[in-house]
Amino acid sequence: MEASVAIQVLPQGVDGTKEVIRIVDEAIAYIQAKFPDAYVGPFETTIQGDYDACMEVVAGVSRICTQAGAPEVATYVKIFFAPEAGVLTTEEKISKYHQDER
Repeated sequence: MEASVAIQVLPQGVDGTKEVIRIVDEAIAYIQAKFPDAYVGPFETTIQGDYDACMEVVAGVSRICTQAGAPEVATYVKIFFAPEAGVLTTEEKISKYHQDER
């Protein structure tokens, strides 16, 4: 695994919180269709894997939001790329903090 990518979308110009949530839910569904093991957090969704596959999702997620009805979308992305050494998995990074949830 060579990349870990955190994606946050903020639909703009939509009518109210319910509409924002609906559009964000469509973005998350798109991400999960491409990366079933995506980690959905309160501010962003994290994917990990092949760099090019991750970048394909980054490119597509804003389009999903506009197709869902947002006239504009702000997309924030954090990328960690380590083609030689690989990246820590989401599980390795956070499992110790979620022991009680299992």
